[in-house]
Amino acid sequence: MNTQNKIIFFDGYCNLCNGFVDWLLKVDHRKQFQFASLQGETAKQKLKRDSTPKEQAQDFDTVIYLNGQNSFERSTAVLLILSELGGIWRLAKIFLILPLGLRDLVYKFVAKNRFLLFGKREVCRIPTPEESSRLLP
Repeated sequence: MNTQNKIIFFDGYCNLCNGFVDWLLKVDHRKQFQFASLQGETAKQKLKRDSTPKEQAQDFDTVIYLNGQNSFERSTAVLLILSELGGIWRLAKIFLILPLGLRDLVYKFVAKNRFLLFGKREVCRIPTPEESSRLLP
């Protein structure tokens, strides 16, 4: 597995986020990404959290992509993840030319309404045996 410390942190209770992870597990044929819930131990260890506990609770609406020493959030994270899949998905990178504020405005709207639109899980996902090497605690 060629992960090179490429970890995608996501809200473990969010159906939209889990759907994105499920999809990535299927299409990431190089198995370059690992995944960790923002509520899990890996996130506590790897992500620097300088915000207050109230702000941290709201951080669960932000996908974070850790690629080695570099960290990306929200729309930038999603676009870079897609572009690194290769093939036609490389074209996602072109959307990085849009202003960050505009991209993140759309991202934040979806994130704010994700439970209403897509629902919420009662518990964080539990990896299947096949997923266990890619889903971190």
